[in-house]
Amino acid sequence: MSLYDIEVQTIKGVTRSLGDYAGKVLLIVNTASACGLTPHYKGLQSLYEKYQDQGLVVLGFPCNQFAGQEPGSNEEIQSFCELNYNVTFPLFAKVDVKGENAHPLFTYLVTHTPEPYRTGEIEWNFVKWLVDAEGNIVKQYSARTEPAEIAPDIEALLA
Repeated sequence: MSLYDIEVQTIKGVTRSLGDYAGKVLLIVNTASACGLTPHYKGLQSLYEKYQDQGLVVLGFPCNQFAGQEPGSNEEIQSFCELNYNVTFPLFAKVDVKGENAHPLFTYLVTHTPEPYRTGEIEWNFVKWLVDAEGNIVKQYSARTEPAEIAPDIEALLA
């Protein structure tokens, strides 16, 4: 199985294959709207705006597993992101990212991140994974890594 075999549901309820993003550099993030790290949305949107024409796609996956910091419905989450952070990158339906009900995408990400870039279990909201245009996980970043800090790694993959 590859990353591209995994199906996800958009925030509007449409099922998509990650294969739809083949050939793109991906930054996959578990997100939350009521977290101290929520301002990362601004940095993620900035990365998306700066690099989307070169092949970057940011994929946001809301999750309510960390201190109940994403309690809203998918519609509320989308509205919050658009109104407060002008998010235009793809958002997906709320998922679990760890535990027995973890979405297969996050199980895949955690188990396929190469050493020494694997940070272990998803510790909080806004953990980020960088995936190259062939679908290989390049690196996992901790929740506290500011999106701007990832720019050099993105640029290297887009070069």
